[in-house]
Amino acid sequence: MTDIRFLGTGGAVPSAERDNMSFLLNHDGVSVLVDCPGGAFVKIKALGIDPRSIGHIAVTHVHPDHVYGLPAFIHSLMLDEGEVVLWGSAETVAFCGRLLDLFNLRAKKILRRIAFRVVETGGRADCAPGVGLSALRMPHHSSSLAFRFDLEGKTIAYSGDTPAHPPFFAWVAGCDVLIHDCSVPSRCFREFPAPAKMHTHALDLGRLSEEAGVKLLVPGHFFGEVEYDMAEVEDEIRLGFGGRLVIPADLMTIAL
Repeated sequence: MTDIRFLGTGGAVPSAERDNMSFLLNHDGVSVLVDCPGGAFVKIKALGIDPRSIGHIAVTHVHPDHVYGLPAFIHSLMLDEGEVVLWGSAETVAFCGRLLDLFNLRAKKILRRIAFRVVETGGRADCAPGVGLSALRMPHHSSSLAFRFDLEGKTIAYSGDTPAHPPFFAWVAGCDVLIHDCSVPSRCFREFPAPAKMHTHALDLGRLSEEAGVKLLVPGHFFGEVEYDMAEVEDEIRLGFGGRLVIPADLMTIAL
């Protein structure tokens, strides 16, 4: 059994409906938390999952909305023996170690231990039997990685925050599921061009996903600080993309 459960679907500035982007990937008893903003622990509980079952955290980059919940998550598990493996770039792994040390969360009294694993571009690691993880360097930030999970015949890819990056779409060509930054409709970047260097708009996402042969497209990281309707995002994606499209909501589950 494989499913994706969204803790949040919004950008750096949450809205009343959408918190910071994060999700759980569950496959045959293995649970991977992808990015760890605030409130991750309680949202995992709201999704009906025991947070103690989370064995892996994959962090795309070190911007606050993707990592600031990590100390609270580990602190909430401090009395439960076990290990969580944190995956990321070398910069991300080093940063997360320093972040936990600010709160003394690697002290002996903390029973939930963290093991750090660096994922290099072009490398591949096995999170668990049947769950492969590989990464690609992305142009959003010096620490940024995209992740691809290979799950016994299914490929699930996540861009993290990124401008439209053609090498990424070549890397994930034909994937079963693509979860991708889709911060705004294209008109917003015409009005506010600076974020276009950091994020992707709906029109580009639809076109590039179609060219890459993506089977199921799940846009996310929707900006909360500008006004637009989600129907506008969906309509723009549909101008270029003819495959299956799911617009996610917080606490939504997609079964695969």
